[in-house]
Amino acid sequence: MRASEIRQRFLSFFADQQHVIRPSASLVPADDPTLLFVNAGMVPFKKVFLGMEDAPDGKRRATTAQKCVRAGGKHNDLEQVGHTARHHTFFEMLGNFSFGDYFKRDAIAFAWDLITSSDKLAIDPSWLRVTVHTSDDEAFALWQEVAGLSADRVYRLGDKDNFWQMADTGPCGPCTEIFVDLSRAAADFTFPEGATGEWTELDREVFSQDAFEQGGEAGRFLEIWNLVFMQFDKQPDGSLVPLPRPSVDTGAGLERIAAVKQGVTNNFHTDVFAALIRTVEETVGFSYWGRESGEHRTGVKTKGGSTVQNAVDPASFRVLADHARAVAFLLADGVFPSNEGRGYVLRRILRRGVRHAYLLGRREPTLVHVVQTVISELGDVYSELRSRSEHLLQTTRVEEQAFLSTIEGGLTRFEQLAPANAMDKGTISGDDAFKLYDTFGFPIDLTELMAHERGYTVDIPGFEDALGQQRTRSKDERKTRQFGVAANELGDLASWEQPASDSVAGARFVGYDAITVESEVVALRRLGEDRVAVLLLESPFYAESGGQVSDHGEIVGEGWKIDVDGVKKIEGRSAAIGRLSGEFKWGRVTATVPTDRRRDTERNHTATHLMHAALRSVLGDAVHQAGSLVTPDRLRFDFSHHGPVKAEKLAEVEAIVNREIWRGTPVTTSEMAYPAAQAKGAMALYGEKYGDVDRVVDVPGFSMELCGGTHVRNTSEVGLFVILGETGVASGVRRIEALTGPGAFAQLKSHEASLGRIAESLRAPVATVERRVQQLLEERRVLEKKIEDAMRGGGNALQQLISAAQPLGSDGARLVMGEVVVADAKALQAMGDALREQLGSGVGILAARLDDGKGSMLAVVTDDLRERGIRADAIVRDVAAVAGGRGGGKPHMAQAGIPDAARMSEALAQAPALISAIVARA
Repeated sequence: MRASEIRQRFLSFFADQQHVIRPSASLVPADDPTLLFVNAGMVPFKKVFLGMEDAPDGKRRATTAQKCVRAGGKHNDLEQVGHTARHHTFFEMLGNFSFGDYFKRDAIAFAWDLITSSDKLAIDPSWLRVTVHTSDDEAFALWQEVAGLSADRVYRLGDKDNFWQMADTGPCGPCTEIFVDLSRAAADFTFPEGATGEWTELDREVFSQDAFEQGGEAGRFLEIWNLVFMQFDKQPDGSLVPLPRPSVDTGAGLERIAAVKQGVTNNFHTDVFAALIRTVEETVGFSYWGRESGEHRTGVKTKGGSTVQNAVDPASFRVLADHARAVAFLLADGVFPSNEGRGYVLRRILRRGVRHAYLLGRREPTLVHVVQTVISELGDVYSELRSRSEHLLQTTRVEEQAFLSTIEGGLTRFEQLAPANAMDKGTISGDDAFKLYDTFGFPIDLTELMAHERGYTVDIPGFEDALGQQRTRSKDERKTRQFGVAANELGDLASWEQPASDSVAGARFVGYDAITVESEVVALRRLGEDRVAVLLLESPFYAESGGQVSDHGEIVGEGWKIDVDGVKKIEGRSAAIGRLSGEFKWGRVTATVPTDRRRDTERNHTATHLMHAALRSVLGDAVHQAGSLVTPDRLRFDFSHHGPVKAEKLAEVEAIVNREIWRGTPVTTSEMAYPAAQAKGAMALYGEKYGDVDRVVDVPGFSMELCGGTHVRNTSEVGLFVILGETGVASGVRRIEALTGPGAFAQLKSHEASLGRIAESLRAPVATVERRVQQLLEERRVLEKKIEDAMRGGGNALQQLISAAQPLGSDGARLVMGEVVVADAKALQAMGDALREQLGSGVGILAARLDDGKGSMLAVVTDDLRERGIRADAIVRDVAAVAGGRGGGKPHMAQAGIPDAARMSEALAQAPALISAIVARA
């Protein structure tokens, strides 16, 4: 039975039992800072189990096939992947959930029916055993009553194995786990060499608890499904209070069930991984399967028609197959490789894959081919793989290429730090481990793994200290105080001055609809030096978020005024911050945001949305927003894309945005549930937290995004859009800066004025400036060619120097040196090239005086001397040092600057002796 059929039978079975089939949630947990990734089927329902939310759509039964990743944080299987039969970074967890509906009896009945019925999963009941918590008499009895299991097939285990809790306090309860006897289910099952005892007896039907536990640890008994009964609320004192509506949370590993149904002990030998491992074989040219009775020992690689035997670690094939799944799904769910948080975990997975491909002899991208197979295999089940396939493949390839460019240097350095044949296996220092990380891109866990393979250890505290120091040095020089307020200076609203105890309850932002409002101050915080923070009952001031900066403005009361220069959110409300003049009094006020500032900000924010849509139209759906800054003066937009955007593409983006502006389309806003907004195609910014109901900004037929910022009411209000430039800001992230409205118009007028000044300087009409510049460039090119030809053609000065050459050693080499007159450093280099060509064998030293009174010295060495170890960079350093100069370059040609050209003759006088000594040592 293929994995796809197991998944479908599982979901269909529970749908028949009145469960709603819910789609898999994203691997990025929604609004859960405690987790890097979704690592279990219950995570998307965590708030429901905690009582913080109602069951989705009021339906109290659900079933899912949930994407999961365990590769970071508390649940991290990364190190074991490839070396065991069942550890994975990415896996699918099948589950059924009861939110206060059915409980133990039905949960056990459902599980037994699905597993054993001949028209469902059809696993032989004689292969099955279960565990329950030692205190759970009810579950112990139900397995016998409902499933018909004999008591000697139900084992009672303690808290470590059969009690589950979400945290130190809160919902928890006993669990029951279903095990399969692999000695009967898997044709390739073998006992560990030398194993003895009751648990190794194949024909035994009844095992003692000790024998069962020993068999579980040794791999005979495999857990395939865990049923958690959340029936208690754990208190801080450790006591367990029964929940009023107990719930059920179950999790079954799809890959494990597939292994059982396909009769193998190793998940990697199921159809889940078969096509992926086959792709690895085709890509690296080696066979995963060995020739010695199923052992994975020897790979075969064909090079030029010959067959080469290679010692191949099959773990590398399994790592590549596993990691390709994690890479594909993480990229599809919006995680982007970086050096922080989730992005760094993804980068670590990618680079581990590159290293294992490198071990198989690959020196070019490999994982990208396996990712393509993941898309082909699972794209019909998880449509996000197909819809973002271009992004998945492009990002994977670029990340692999980046690490391949440094991995060889890193491995060379590692070989120096931890030689394989060293007798004394020591510790790689924290500084050295950090250099491998910082210079060569080796994640610390990769360095640890490589060190462990050779019997070395790594100074992790030292590495973390070095990393911390670097982060401190490279941290943006941000002010510790924003708007004159320290991070913790605002406190909570309960500590603010208030005219009434409940005055802040109705405070709200009204700035979408008005920029001047009559309001009243409902809370005040004095910050010192005449600065205050105030909370208005109705505030027009936007607080910085989503890339849009805070509003400025003023609040005027009776006899006082606050010049607002910043706005911060406190407990979900906008607090205006600024300098108070006059004596503050409670009462009515007028709050105003300057019209021009707000309108310019709105233009830039709407233009950001238009540009995002235009970029996706021109560059593809792989483009996703990676950050933005919206100010009244300009906009800045960061997006995922590999490599610079060509000028013609930028021009196309600019044209599309302006076309949408001039269409004069109404910009509409609405509020809708997050899932509904996504279903309608609204774009969400990765990393932003969204609520149950979110604001959607829509330019019908062109752009729809979740956004809480301020926008124009019609695209025509943007007026004009001009791109200033495009640059790279990080690996795979590009940045565009642009202007709109009055700023864009001013930019065009500035360019027009510059063009006029250029035309005046060239004494040419503006219309002919381009042609005139091309003429001047052509004239310059012709002149440069004449100079170059003169130098290479053996000008009199060069020929005179060559004819005056001195013998250098006894091998016929010559030393040519002297002072020459050239136009610039480029001409001096051209003369050096000509000298190398005409010299035959020898060393040349050319000195030239520059217009600023300084000098330049050039050294050249012919190839025959360079092969003997005589280097131009060493020569020019020694000779120039006589005149106080410094320089360097390449072995065949090097250049130095001389601060005082008058001293060059002194250096040339000593050059023969210095160069002769260098030649003699070679």
